Amino acid sequence: MRVLVINAGSSSLKYQLYDMRDESVLAAGKVERIGMDTAILTHEPAGKAEVREVREILEHTAAIRQVLSVLVHKEHGVLGSVSEIDAVGHRVVHGGEAFKQSVVVTPEVKQEIKRLFDLAPLHNPAHMLGIQAVEANMPNVPQTVVFDTAFHQTMPPNSYLYPIPLALYRRHKIRKYGFHGTSHMFVSRRAAEFLGRPVEQLKIVTCHIGNGASVTAVRGGVSVDTSMGMTPLEGLMMGTRSGDLDPAVVPYTMGKEDLTINEVSSMLNKHSGLLAVSGLSSDMREIEQAMEEGNQNAKLAFEMYEYRLRKYIGAYAAAMNGIDCIVWTAGVGENSSLLRERTCSNLEYLGVKMDREANAVRSKQERRISTFESKVEVLVIPTNEELVIAKETYRLIGGNEAGAGAKNPEKLPQHAT
Repeated sequence: MRVLVINAGSSSLKYQLYDMRDESVLAAGKVERIGMDTAILTHEPAGKAEVREVREILEHTAAIRQVLSVLVHKEHGVLGSVSEIDAVGHRVVHGGEAFKQSVVVTPEVKQEIKRLFDLAPLHNPAHMLGIQAVEANMPNVPQTVVFDTAFHQTMPPNSYLYPIPLALYRRHKIRKYGFHGTSHMFVSRRAAEFLGRPVEQLKIVTCHIGNGASVTAVRGGVSVDTSMGMTPLEGLMMGTRSGDLDPAVVPYTMGKEDLTINEVSSMLNKHSGLLAVSGLSSDMREIEQAMEEGNQNAKLAFEMYEYRLRKYIGAYAAAMNGIDCIVWTAGVGENSSLLRERTCSNLEYLGVKMDREANAVRSKQERRISTFESKVEVLVIPTNEELVIAKETYRLIGGNEAGAGAKNPEKLPQHAT
């Protein structure tokens, strides 16, 4: 069975094509600058040279058409025909309370995703464009959606509710949802496999640290708390996002600076975090380089970032009454040995003992970076959200060949209400 995984943005689209017999990636790529006559298609077929084309791609349907075209191209392709694609899996950021697991796309599912546009205005509409574009190009191929929020639906009410009038939750579903759930689920399960222990017996803190960043408390294999909230703005200090701050800062700043709601939202989401404090960059690599060169603002930004991250790890140790394992993943988590060392060296009260030599090694492999004497295992595990989506799609379609899901929709899991 071959599964095409799609992650659609408002002006971009990423894809990977999997052969589920061995979970190998046959091809990967992206389309950037959708909506322009200078859109860029980058295609990486397994075992062949990368292809890069600049052409007019004005909307997502055309983008999918170009992706399918290059997948079956005589020179650059990996398929003989588009009909060899048995299913398509999509990443969708927000599933609200309606979706507690991945689902097959139906008219009802699409309507519910649209209803959630208000909760994820930057993401869900773009994901819907991806779904509709696949429908237009491959009308008989079953599609699935995998939600970033689904893994966190196991959080108890004392974790996900905010201390505001409950009427706001009942009327408008204002609550913590959490994000990066696909990544947190993947790395927590891989950590258990790496350690050779049942995930049901472990207390794990997973640190998905990229330009967007979140920490999750995983107890017994399920999420019991996570740092992002109703939106991805809550929680850690990030590349351009503020993370936690006093809510009164918003109206106070609006009054002092004469800002609109949209302007203050843009400030907190796009002009805060590492970028704002350093005055230099949202990229941790550039922050660390500037620190080495003596830039004090970069040093302050790094220290704030590490401090807030460390506080969340400590909070989740308290929430779970201990930690068995800390997992680092995503771009910064997997690559910044300095951030990992600074954070973990301040967690010695938990019994964390870092292996500094192992931590300093640059590798894309799963590895232990704590000593064998450490009471808490510290691991680096590269995330693979696309593989999770492919496996979920394979599970939902039933592991059968093309069209199984379309022929037997009544046997497929439905979204919870």
